Amino acid sequence: MKLYTFFRSSASYRVRIALNLKGLNYEQIPIHLRRGDQLGSSYKAINPQALVPTLQDNSHLITQSLAIIEYLEERYPQPPLLPSAPLERAMVRSMALTVACEVHPLQNLRVLNYLKNVLSRSDEEVTRWAQHWISLGLDALERSVASLSHRGDFCFGNAPTLADIFLVPQLSNARRFGCDLKKFSTLLEVEAACLKLPAFRDAAPENQPDAE
Repeated sequence: MKLYTFFRSSASYRVRIALNLKGLNYEQIPIHLRRGDQLGSSYKAINPQALVPTLQDNSHLITQSLAIIEYLEERYPQPPLLPSAPLERAMVRSMALTVACEVHPLQNLRVLNYLKNVLSRSDEEVTRWAQHWISLGLDALERSVASLSHRGDFCFGNAPTLADIFLVPQLSNARRFGCDLKKFSTLLEVEAACLKLPAFRDAAPENQPDAE
């Protein structure tokens, strides 16, 4: 397997965690987003959206982090990243989608660049934009996780799931944007449990071969 990735990309971070949890070997191919590697014709031939990550499994190319992780879950079902019961699977997916759909797209690099370069927003305004949407999403996720009577050490139960895979990279992003995380005590407890696992630690941005 090959993973087209960028060390700081939270979407790439998610897939690295999933690959590590599944115990799968993969080759990293760095795509430097801030240098515009993703906009070149060679990479657009691989991923027409010009985004990372892209997973190459033999001759097959899969884009979008959630689709990649679901593919890995179906092809390599152990250890499971989703509960077995349909309702519980839906609950875990809803937590992951809070990040994937409601938070991450609004603080994605290309969105922030558009705000700054096309709409002429200042650096301070762009940061406030990111902080607003990150905090709004994390507040909802904090409430969702804290409300579970059977939560365990992770977002849902006593083993990492899709929800944790999406949470940890988002908290990393939140810190980069200077968000105040003190009020998200439940999420910070979950993060601490995750970071005890090598699969999460080894996937962290600072531990990647293209880290700066």
